[in-house]
Amino acid sequence: MSARLVTITAALMTLAGYALHASPSEARAPSLDDAAGRYDISASSQINFTVGQVGGGGISGKFAKFSGTFQLDGRDIRKSVVEFALFPEAVQTGESRIEDFLRSSAVFDSANHPKIVFRSTKITQTGDDTARIEGKLTAKGTTRTEHFDAKLTKWNRRNISFHIQGGVYRTRYNMSVGTPIYSNIVQFDMIVNGQKH
Repeated sequence: MSARLVTITAALMTLAGYALHASPSEARAPSLDDAAGRYDISASSQINFTVGQVGGGGISGKFAKFSGTFQLDGRDIRKSVVEFALFPEAVQTGESRIEDFLRSSAVFDSANHPKIVFRSTKITQTGDDTARIEGKLTAKGTTRTEHFDAKLTKWNRRNISFHIQGGVYRTRYNMSVGTPIYSNIVQFDMIVNGQKH
């Protein structure tokens, strides 16, 4: 079976399952035209991260405070723009000792750098419901180019959701403490929900 046929079959199966649980007005797959518009990233989003450790374990956590918008261009996805900010002071791991360490000058230095900011510079559609987002990430006074993969998971006339994943090398942002025992790569796994203006 060709890769194209597999993609089409998977898409049809997904739509069939969606149609069983959706109203007639929602049963149709959204096009970029449908989803076009400006969205505020809502507080219901989940910004999770993990840092692996040699021998297992590591650090897992989330950011409880964030903000941002995305503007989807229905005619040309390449003209879409994502802007996002994380607030390191609101990092949560379930252990106050680790949280204090992450906020310290050894890692985020949240007292002097209260925000981590990402702004897209290029968005490339990679499938019917997927895209690669390239942009500038600024953390701890350093700006680098990063990439994230996004998948559209839910949409209606007012709300939209994406599953976004990507890895960031922390040594590029002057956060090398703990390497190589702790992985240099911070893996992000995010559910980003947007509410349309």
